Amino acid sequence: RRDALRRLALPCLRTKRPTMIRKILCAAALTAVTMTVASSHDDAGDKSKVTLVYDHVLPNVPGKSIRGVLVEYEPGGSSPAHTHPSSAFIYATVLEGAIRSQVNDGPVTTYRAGESFSEFPGDRHAVSENASSTEPARLLAVFVVDTNETNLVTPYDK
Repeated sequence: RRDALRRLALPCLRTKRPTMIRKILCAAALTAVTMTVASSHDDAGDKSKVTLVYDHVLPNVPGKSIRGVLVEYEPGGSSPAHTHPSSAFIYATVLEGAIRSQVNDGPVTTYRAGESFSEFPGDRHAVSENASSTEPARLLAVFVVDTNETNLVTPYDK
């Protein structure tokens, strides 16, 4: 467990002046390792698990909260096509393995551990899946969203 914490924490601390988002990601990643499941979605058909690992009202942005969501994919796992609330900005970073993703009509892109991407309000996430059929993958998605928003994911038909 200590090695897992070091692996997550050390990349965050390698710069002399970490940015605010880097600090937030470090805190959320460490929380993901140490917290028990707060809420989860587990569907044997898609081999994915989604866990809310961080939820905090932003004191300097009235009506907004920051939420960290850990998405874990078994080998070959995926999530259905989905959208997020219209108020949501999402910054996602791959913690382990490789994730194949498509946002809107953009290209399908593979992101590896340490790489990141963003989703903007109104974006459609058409592809979200583990790029490997033999290794697990984990993704941390950090949402800035309206505090009163209760549903972070809405599936849609492609």
